[in-house]
Amino acid sequence: MTVIQKNQLNIGVLVYGCGHHQAAWLMPNSSVNRVGEIEYYQSLAQLAEKGCFDAVFFADSQSFLAQEPNEIPAFWFDPLINLTAISQVTKYVGLVSTISSTFSNPFTASRQLLSLEHITNGRVGWNLVTSMRDEEAWNHGMESLPSHEERYKKADEFAELMHKLFLSWDREEVLADRVRRQLINPDNIFPINHKGEFFNVRGPSTTPKSPQGKPVAMQAGASKQGIQLAAKHSEAVYSVSWNISQAMKYRQKLDEAIKQNGGCKQQIKVFPGLVTYVGKTREEALAKKQALDEMLPLETALKQLSYFLQMDCTDWEIDLKVPTLPPLEQFNGPVGRYETILEIIHDTNPTVKELLGFLSAGGGHFTLIGTPEEIVDQMEMWLDKGVADGFNLMPPTLPESLEDFIELVVPEMQKREIFRKQYEGKTLREHLGLK
Repeated sequence: MTVIQKNQLNIGVLVYGCGHHQAAWLMPNSSVNRVGEIEYYQSLAQLAEKGCFDAVFFADSQSFLAQEPNEIPAFWFDPLINLTAISQVTKYVGLVSTISSTFSNPFTASRQLLSLEHITNGRVGWNLVTSMRDEEAWNHGMESLPSHEERYKKADEFAELMHKLFLSWDREEVLADRVRRQLINPDNIFPINHKGEFFNVRGPSTTPKSPQGKPVAMQAGASKQGIQLAAKHSEAVYSVSWNISQAMKYRQKLDEAIKQNGGCKQQIKVFPGLVTYVGKTREEALAKKQALDEMLPLETALKQLSYFLQMDCTDWEIDLKVPTLPPLEQFNGPVGRYETILEIIHDTNPTVKELLGFLSAGGGHFTLIGTPEEIVDQMEMWLDKGVADGFNLMPPTLPESLEDFIELVVPEMQKREIFRKQYEGKTLREHLGLK
């Protein structure tokens, strides 16, 4: 009898402050007083490893984001420093850091990532971003960000150069032969001599190739240029999809970009963001969401909505239905977020307050509310439809929502044989099933 191997979900967690919901810090059991303690992040990573997660992921910003009294500065530590500390209290879970090609020096960034690779024996990934805010540029001697087109041209060269530096020489070239008095084999260690439009780097790296070959390359851009960049350089992508229709469109765009790039690459893993409110009953799960939404600072949330919609929403009546918005083709702002908001309105017909509640935890990512069985039903459907290879968990509160997921959702996935019960490999590449 032939046993059919079921597809397996990959699960990572995006660690953000004391939770992704804007009201998380206001809850009575909030971790807000611990966001500056490294032990807090270490404990969250240990929780993720207890749940057999593939990776812990940190986003990043090169500017101080908090502008209002009730906004939390979520990025307390540099992600690579944070992950290095986390690496010392974990053994298996992958460690993924965001790297901005707009501001980072590729030689330094590649050396830092390779260093962490050797410290962890191959558990590292990096998420390439182009940065989005002028406030970040002001911290790097710029009056404003370069144009969208120029940022992506630079990111393309950055990714190519990082690949060269990651693979510039092998650890086997350290001979340490005392008898022959030969420490290294210089005949096999060469400069890379990269000369491009944005970077000139002689090389090679000061750090040899990593235990898993090279850190896993990831990307999170949803624009046309972002998808093209991912198709060319990435092995996995983080995506934004409120519903399965959006997820299908994203996968189709990515597959088409891979074909245009020559089609020689294996299918890139897609990890949509996932916000979960889980309880032993649906009523319990709904109560967890309602408790957070009731604490939401509405004035700040309406300002954020105004930014997303490129219109003044601050005087909207929160208990009335969302006013009719212009169609997507008439919108001149950030299209991806606007499209998501239109999908939320189409699916839920929300009041303004309800819309703010959905946007307040993850900004419009796939949101599931219910029992473990109900939540895994939806996750499994996305896996079976081929629109998600796994999910990037965005817990509304930390550590509580993460604990709920591990205690309630993980056993249900394991019961259905779509998620590991223990780690079988040691590297992030092995966890994700990548070559």
